[in-house]
Amino acid sequence: MKLIFLDAKTLGDDIDLSVFEKFGDVTIYQTTTLGERIERCKDADIIITNKVVIDKEVIDAVPSLKLVCVAATGMNNVDLEYAAQKGIEVKNVAGYSTHSVVQHTFAMLFYLLEKLPYYDNHVKSKAWSQSGIFTCIDRPFHELRGRQWGIIGFGTIGKAVAKVAEAFGATVVYYSTSGENNDSLYPRMELDTLLSTSHIISIHAPLNEKTKNLLDFIRLEKIQAGSILLNLGRGGIVNEKDLVHVMDDKEIYVGLDVTEKEPLPEDSVLFEVANPERLLITPHIAWTSLEARQELVKGIFDNIAVFLKKHTI
Repeated sequence: MKLIFLDAKTLGDDIDLSVFEKFGDVTIYQTTTLGERIERCKDADIIITNKVVIDKEVIDAVPSLKLVCVAATGMNNVDLEYAAQKGIEVKNVAGYSTHSVVQHTFAMLFYLLEKLPYYDNHVKSKAWSQSGIFTCIDRPFHELRGRQWGIIGFGTIGKAVAKVAEAFGATVVYYSTSGENNDSLYPRMELDTLLSTSHIISIHAPLNEKTKNLLDFIRLEKIQAGSILLNLGRGGIVNEKDLVHVMDDKEIYVGLDVTEKEPLPEDSVLFEVANPERLLITPHIAWTSLEARQELVKGIFDNIAVFLKKHTI
């Protein structure tokens, strides 16, 4: 059996991928361009991909293909309908990064909430040393206790964020992007109400027809000054051009772990924000704790093992 991993670099060089050798002949590529896909996959029985697109062109060119393992939860890089027509199974890994994403959500929150960049610079610039006072309260910040935290997207991650926010004394409300989540523990709100009344807003939703450009200029304008917006869902949920206009118009603080295009283009409008200290951007790392990536590889391994139990190759 031949197994091809097309973009192993996305999992990092500190993850052991030798476990896949148990299944046969394994070829690992760190990255793969669109033009390299067919040549590299032409004899594969199993393809592992994180973000490399497996579409009709690839499927038709690889008659030996039987299983596509997506090294992620989202599977929008695979033509699922065509794969099903061809009898090719597609498996993802769900739930592996929940703890990691929740942790990063709060890391971003506290960085912005407590004005940590300012205070770090205050000390390292020796301004504190020269102040003659034991503390500095130039940039006041609030406690989470008593603040309203609005969560957009109330799946597994959204609910886990809610529990931690509650532990800090925040009041949690949510908006269901699918319209299917009804949690009796927390009030469900319409989106406009959530945006206009919440002090912290975090996004944990997938990108689809219902969520693309969900937060445009009109909705972003509803966010009250002093509030914090965090996007750990998908970049296309927040319109970046509109976001910059609103950030330049009022004092809101924004943390983005995802952007419309990744990596972020050098000419992105996000680099033009007038008050960059109010904007924190991390390069899509919320899911990447070492433990989460190890769990991801285990999930891929298990998916292949289950497949092989059902099929003889």
